[in-house]
Amino acid sequence: MTDPIFIHPTADVSPSATIGAGTRIWHHAQVREGAVVGRNCILSKGVYIDRDVRLGDNVKVQNGVSVYHGVTLENGVFCGPYCVFTNDLRPRAINRDGTLKEDGEWTLCTTLVRAGASLGAHATIVCGVGIGRWAMVGAGAVVTHDVPDYGLVFGNPARLRGFVCPCGEALTKAGERDSAVLMRCATGHDIVAIPREVYNGLHVLAKLI
Repeated sequence: MTDPIFIHPTADVSPSATIGAGTRIWHHAQVREGAVVGRNCILSKGVYIDRDVRLGDNVKVQNGVSVYHGVTLENGVFCGPYCVFTNDLRPRAINRDGTLKEDGEWTLCTTLVRAGASLGAHATIVCGVGIGRWAMVGAGAVVTHDVPDYGLVFGNPARLRGFVCPCGEALTKAGERDSAVLMRCATGHDIVAIPREVYNGLHVLAKLI
């Protein structure tokens, strides 16, 4: 039996949007035309999903988040309350002659958030970056560069501060293998291979700070 879709009466979902089985769309959310929302997603109060946005399965988007045109969230992404996406690196309301900019008069800049990544409350993701698998972005961070798989970043601008496992616990060095550093979850559940150049970049930053 297919899990039913729940759409709150106050939500506005375009007839041309695709909503996966088991997804729940709550109070005053809006899903625009052409958007694709996967299975078992949660779109919380006041969420805005722009046209043609793609969400994978099991995505949780918390209150007040706007996912704009050009943003893709893969399976299992978590967006904390009021985190922010952008899609224009040089935003202007008007042209040089003072006329209002229309569609087609600006350059779309895309963002990809990979599977399992988490974005903290009020984090800002500047368009053009990629957020790696199982990465974690701290609350209030301003992300201006790519975040590696399992990377933990926070601050303004956000900087790589460490690595986390799929359960969210800190990873610590457990050994080395070829071109990777092996890191172990604090719970002992996982061992993750971090590319050596990524791991070394963390320690270069630590020296600078």
